[in-house]
Amino acid sequence: MSDTAETTPQQTGAAKVENEGPITRFLRATEIDARLLGMIAALILIWVGFHVYGAMANGFGAFLTPRNLWNLSVQTASIGVMATGMVLVIVTRHIDLSVGSILGFTAMSMAIIQVWILPEILGLGHPMIWIITVICGLLIGCMIGAFHGFMVAYMGIPAFIVTLGGLLVWRGAAFLLARGETISPVDATFAKLGGGPFGSIGSTGSWIVGVIGCIGVVAMILMGRRQRKRFQFPLRPAWAETFLGITGCGLIVGFVLLVNSYPWPKGIVRQYVERNNIETPVEEIFISHGFAIPVLILMAVGVIMTFLTTRTRFGRYVFAIGGNPEAAELAGINTRWVTVKIFALMGTLCGLSAVISSARLNSATNNLGTLDELYVIAAAVIGGTSFAGGIGTIYGAILGALVMQSLQTGMVLIGFDAAIQQIVVGSVLVLAVWIDTIYRRRAK
Repeated sequence: MSDTAETTPQQTGAAKVENEGPITRFLRATEIDARLLGMIAALILIWVGFHVYGAMANGFGAFLTPRNLWNLSVQTASIGVMATGMVLVIVTRHIDLSVGSILGFTAMSMAIIQVWILPEILGLGHPMIWIITVICGLLIGCMIGAFHGFMVAYMGIPAFIVTLGGLLVWRGAAFLLARGETISPVDATFAKLGGGPFGSIGSTGSWIVGVIGCIGVVAMILMGRRQRKRFQFPLRPAWAETFLGITGCGLIVGFVLLVNSYPWPKGIVRQYVERNNIETPVEEIFISHGFAIPVLILMAVGVIMTFLTTRTRFGRYVFAIGGNPEAAELAGINTRWVTVKIFALMGTLCGLSAVISSARLNSATNNLGTLDELYVIAAAVIGGTSFAGGIGTIYGAILGALVMQSLQTGMVLIGFDAAIQQIVVGSVLVLAVWIDTIYRRRAK
């Protein structure tokens, strides 16, 4: 080939950036994950689709209503809490099939503690009952998870086998604790942790949470910019950070408006009026639910787990192990001990989900948490956690839990039976893994 032959130069650097489309430039400037936008688009499609289908079939849409969306947020809390822990498990190339059974066993243990044991010791209705119960539940879940992690890390048993055995063992143990009986009612204060009119913080409290959330969004953006300057990393454009701040605060304010637009049922308002000798007619009283306590628990877990995975040595070790376990061990990371801590954390989160689930039902049953492991794993995978290891986000898992719960709630509203619901959930899980495989293949 002669020196004068025409060639097509490969564009790099500024030339490549100039030829990028507006969407690509926008994503690059804001650093928004394209998969996050895909999940949000899928969620909107699910919501609108179920609402329109309900409107066509029944004459009215029941999905996009304050009542349903408020209940949806509460129903997502339990799965969302466990999904944040499943992210770490899958990131390190393990799996935990026992989370639903741990939840059931822990819930049954807490019910026995607060209904049969503590009232005999402290007296019925003692204010410390619910606190001791929650602490015991978290410790029980932590010990079970640590035991699983020990067998995986130090005994060399694959996590699939350990947790599959745990699925059967802890479900059977939950039955043996009370011989299959349903234990209820739980402590009155404990029951508020499950939501409901008295398990919510009301309009004023919700606005306080909203303001704190907006301050947190702005602070994170400013701190991130300061850190980038400190370590001489490229800065996002000012317009991109302004967009992120406005969007984040807007979503928070919108969420507050939504939960505050769902009022207490008239029957409960009537009881409240009679108990407090209020003369205003019940029809003229509007009391907002506001944020339910389970949703606040999920928010707190999301913030803590995000900090843990992105700002601590433990989080860096987790992703290092998931990226290359052999290299992580050669680098001096005690991979076995980190594995034990991951499973212990997963068990603790199962205990916290058991608190939410049993409090919401005001009882504990042997079937509590059945098939939750499927929804938790699906939530993590839909949220972008890769089975190949090393990739996953906490916010993605929570959004994945919302997607899964939206599917389940929507199918219930339009009358799909349980068999079809399981088919859809299983299909969505396989589809999510397939999409993740394609995404990683194209990213190479």
